[in-house]
Amino acid sequence: MKGSSLFRKKTVQDILKQVEQNESDGHNALGRHLTARDLAAFGIAAIIGAGIFSTIGKASADGGPAVIFLFIFTALACSFAAFAYAEFASMVPVSGSAYTYSYVAFGELIAWIIGWALIMEYAIGNITVAISWSDYFTGLLESGGIHLPQWIQMDYLTASNGFKDATALMQSGKSYENLSEGLKASYMAWTTSPTIGSFHFVADLPALFIIVLITALVYRGMKESRNASNMMVVVKLCIILLVIAVGVFYVDTDNWTPFAPNGVSGVLKGVSAVFFAYIGFDAISTTAEECKDPQRDLPRGMMWAIIICTVLYVIIALVLTGMVNYSLLDVGDPLAFVFAKLDLKWMSGIIAVSAVIAMASVLLVFQMGQPRIWMSMSRDGLLPKKFSRVHPKFKTPSYATVVTGFVVAVPALFLNLTMVTDLCSIGTLFAFVLVCAGVLVLQNKKDIPRGKFKTPYVNSKYVVPFMLAAGLFYAFNYNNKATMGFITNEAKIVNATDIITSLNKEDSQKVYDYLVGLEAKSTTEKLDLENLLSQYQQDDAKYAEVVGNLPIDNDLKYESGFALFKHKIPMWIFLFVLVGLTFWSFRENLSLIPLLGLVSCLYMMAELSVWNWIYFTIWLLIGLTIYFGFSRKNSKLNWKDA
Repeated sequence: MKGSSLFRKKTVQDILKQVEQNESDGHNALGRHLTARDLAAFGIAAIIGAGIFSTIGKASADGGPAVIFLFIFTALACSFAAFAYAEFASMVPVSGSAYTYSYVAFGELIAWIIGWALIMEYAIGNITVAISWSDYFTGLLESGGIHLPQWIQMDYLTASNGFKDATALMQSGKSYENLSEGLKASYMAWTTSPTIGSFHFVADLPALFIIVLITALVYRGMKESRNASNMMVVVKLCIILLVIAVGVFYVDTDNWTPFAPNGVSGVLKGVSAVFFAYIGFDAISTTAEECKDPQRDLPRGMMWAIIICTVLYVIIALVLTGMVNYSLLDVGDPLAFVFAKLDLKWMSGIIAVSAVIAMASVLLVFQMGQPRIWMSMSRDGLLPKKFSRVHPKFKTPSYATVVTGFVVAVPALFLNLTMVTDLCSIGTLFAFVLVCAGVLVLQNKKDIPRGKFKTPYVNSKYVVPFMLAAGLFYAFNYNNKATMGFITNEAKIVNATDIITSLNKEDSQKVYDYLVGLEAKSTTEKLDLENLLSQYQQDDAKYAEVVGNLPIDNDLKYESGFALFKHKIPMWIFLFVLVGLTFWSFRENLSLIPLLGLVSCLYMMAELSVWNWIYFTIWLLIGLTIYFGFSRKNSKLNWKDA
């Protein structure tokens, strides 16, 4: 086996020649219907969905009004990546997105890895959106008096984990009525679900319904998908503008103080949620072969989508945090929540309807993207031929679209929302990193045909070393405590809820006796153990003292040693790579914009949990097994070499 064959590359000339041949004989050719306006609408359809209707609430609760800076930072990172996508899309105007671009820049093995990562991005992204859509849809039905059983509107993992946590909290003294709404729903779903032996049948059936519906629409044709997307975009933009117009009159500027209540760490805590709000603009690049003028329209469509959505996100975040205190926004439907809080029930109803439409439009764009990635990989011989089959009448990748429906629908019945959000984010960020790196690799190559769009060149030779030095200066002079805690792996106190839910019955009684004695309360009523401990969290010093004296093992009170260090491994990887990139930029005079895109996306990957990196690595290992077992020997480049 020749190692060099793993990195055999496709040339831009060969790719363009194949597209021309497809179009001339009609074989495997897709219909060209899309303009720059349609592409911008697809981008808005993909970006404005779960982010603005759901995850913006959690991010605002963590970061306060200062969460707007996270939206701006994330938009900048996505814009840097969008420049790289646009340059590649202009250079190689075919379906395949980052997969095809990596085939040109890095070779077959890296192309396979990125294609496999994109399969996860779109599949997991679709699962996430389908689950969010289900939540809003069932909420809308309930407001209309239609109540579905909990066990058919919740995924299996959420119900199982929620039941365990609810049981632990109730054993520690909390009543069912005082559980959070999410835990109540999980407990009810688990206890009322049909059982087969010890297996509980809990499945999110509304999520299955919307996936089947959207898959049928995508199968039917690009023109129909475009028309449906444009209609849904108009509806949700009108609703968002209405929310801003009405909400601005209820803004209390006192709610913006303090602006960053939890500091920089609080703002950055929402990285995954906020980045997920921007996922989707890259799906535009998968439609390159269906654009009337891809070299001109793809860059324009991407940029306009990001600009419009960022402006709307920032305004919405300011309005939300101005209408109510940021601490109240940790809910699944923040827009509907704030208007209900201010007794504007009619607005809550309108928002619920628009959220259902918005989620469906996001699902539509994601469900379009994945079959086109599979089609491109199949054309290259890396997947079976069936995946490149184009429907003779509808001009869509029919077989790949149907398989996508199954791949998304089945996991959506059982997987947890938080898990799939983070997995989707890490897969997407990985794609962004490789696309930005691809532009850097190709920047000085003279034999590459260039498209109409090229990323503006700014020399990073001195800029990046200066930025690294400035970052180190800030870390050690203005954020010294957190920096030294990171370096020395200082033990971290576990929060009250996690302590209580990890206790057995005997330890619970010990902690209860200690806290009641601390409060000097004598009562025959069983007190809520979680509330007894949580009340001290508002004062860090007092909480540390109380937790330090709890009569339980330190392992239950503190996270330390490797248990703590493993969560810092992604950030250490980022720091070492950053130093390497700084040397590379100094030696090779790299272009600043794609380099900033690469660094900012790597940083956001580092902010994700180590478990996401582990799950992502497992996914890549499965992909490599398929590559070496099937794809490598069936690759068309392998036939060409032979």
